[in-house]
Amino acid sequence: MGRLFTLNSARRILPFVRSLIIEAREAHTEMEQAFGEIREFAARVQMAGGMELHPFLADHWRGEIARSRAKMSYALEMLKAHGVEVKDLTLGLVDFPTVYRGREVMLCWKYGEPDIAWWHGAEEGFRGRKPIDAEFELNHGPGEDPEP
Repeated sequence: MGRLFTLNSARRILPFVRSLIIEAREAHTEMEQAFGEIREFAARVQMAGGMELHPFLADHWRGEIARSRAKMSYALEMLKAHGVEVKDLTLGLVDFPTVYRGREVMLCWKYGEPDIAWWHGAEEGFRGRKPIDAEFELNHGPGEDPEP
């Protein structure tokens, strides 16, 4: 079992998590755009029967991809270092491990949601999300207070 969160500690770190998810998603989009430009260029080359690729263009794409990949990796590593588990970057889906009734479960947050309002069993995943209610709040914990 790694780092555990309380609902309060997960909520306190949520603004930090949200900013890193935004950064990682933007970097992923930038990388996908660069790959799209490469695919588009390759299709034009094929249609034209071939052409010379200028080194500066290849260097530009390499640089864009490397910068985006580094930015995305940094954000994901920061989340991991703080005990947050990224489940789906495209959806912005993250889990915060916690304990409920003596077993490890996950507090679940998805990009765009205003607060952490869901939880699920460690093996259930997103489809098994249940709302955090008063009974859950009374019977979960202990956790740590990780600082961003």
